Amino acid sequence: MDGDGMKDAESNEMEVQQEEEIPVAAAQKQVYIPGVSRALKSDEKLDFDPEAYKIFYSFEMTWSCLSFDILKEDIPTTDFPMRCCLVAGTQADKPKNNELVVMGLHNLTALEGENEDDDDEELSDDESDTGSGGGKKDVSSHTVTIPHYGGINRVKVERLGESTVCAVWSDTEKVELWNVTNAFNECSKMSTKANDEKRMQEKPLFSYSTRKEGYALGWSKLKLGDFASGNQCREIHIYRMHEGGTWAVDQRALSGHTGSVEDVHWSPTEALLASCSCDGTIKLWDTRSKPTDACVCTVDKAHDSDVNVISWNSHDPLLVTGGDDGELKIWSLKTIQFGQPVARFKYHRGPITSVEWLPQELTTFMASGEDDQVTIWDIATEADSQESIEGVPAQLMFLHLGQKEVKEVHWHPQITGLALTTSFDGFNLFKTVNI
Repeated sequence: MDGDGMKDAESNEMEVQQEEEIPVAAAQKQVYIPGVSRALKSDEKLDFDPEAYKIFYSFEMTWSCLSFDILKEDIPTTDFPMRCCLVAGTQADKPKNNELVVMGLHNLTALEGENEDDDDEELSDDESDTGSGGGKKDVSSHTVTIPHYGGINRVKVERLGESTVCAVWSDTEKVELWNVTNAFNECSKMSTKANDEKRMQEKPLFSYSTRKEGYALGWSKLKLGDFASGNQCREIHIYRMHEGGTWAVDQRALSGHTGSVEDVHWSPTEALLASCSCDGTIKLWDTRSKPTDACVCTVDKAHDSDVNVISWNSHDPLLVTGGDDGELKIWSLKTIQFGQPVARFKYHRGPITSVEWLPQELTTFMASGEDDQVTIWDIATEADSQESIEGVPAQLMFLHLGQKEVKEVHWHPQITGLALTTSFDGFNLFKTVNI
């Protein structure tokens, strides 16, 4: 994978490339597991195994992105060649150089054995398909950039009727809503064979200034247009959408955390909001109640230190959390009040930076950590002593490496098993053979 971190600010062209195998004698190949395998020698390097992936691409932007979200489409592509659209927020060298970037990746094809001897290619504007059927096809990227003043900490996108709206947490201590519908539609109109980029001027639909910046942000699953934010002032605010597409923020914050609110996630079935904090706690809030009575459950010492991220299962009343202690914990709403997780996994060797359940399945989730690892887990897997590897939990079903400082991971909401990750040195898009 190519990755040079931040690219030159004068070039906004996205680079997309399909990863392919560099032939190495089979006898020299071994599975590498950080912390379990021996350290790499000076003349050794990691190479991905194409047999483990159905699809694998990497791409870069002008600036690194801490956060992104995947756009839902009216007619998603679930077969090859695939299409994927996303919105990301940049961390530029100066506040004025930041952008919201709406990207469309078209013609994503499967890895094929007959392509393994091809050289990696860097796509240019004049490249087009090289054939059909079993032949390799080129990926095209279509990008619309929207200027944004200030670095972007977190983005969350939602379809509101015919509109696509992006919530943004900025390091300028503002929570904003941006209408990215026109940018999304513009990406769809661009040529499918060329790498195009356009710049679009937009103004936020809504903006709310807070006392400090934050990272926690999430849309309600039940009430269209409502969302929540959490900040470093230990506060959670609820934003309500009113008729005519306007928003109002409840000035009465949900208070109770004694440290920065790091993440929030709404229940898919109830008016409950889950939050996690640097104070080591998890809290559940009934958003129908007045703020002083809203907290219905607190889990003290949920992790040994900061609780960084939280995700709510779409099918079962389960939560997964990740902390600075490197642990991943599964919580059941049936027993969470007793303060004990139903499962815990200690594999990552650094703080957990992101977690997300696979939307289409009951027991699978993905996580990333500051140890530069992305892991995929199936909590339904039972340990088998004959097939176990020392230091590797039986529930760990896939290990993805190759990025530096992985910040966020997401599953595609409409294409089962398609995963995207963002890091200091760019994005990865992949689909594994075991999902």
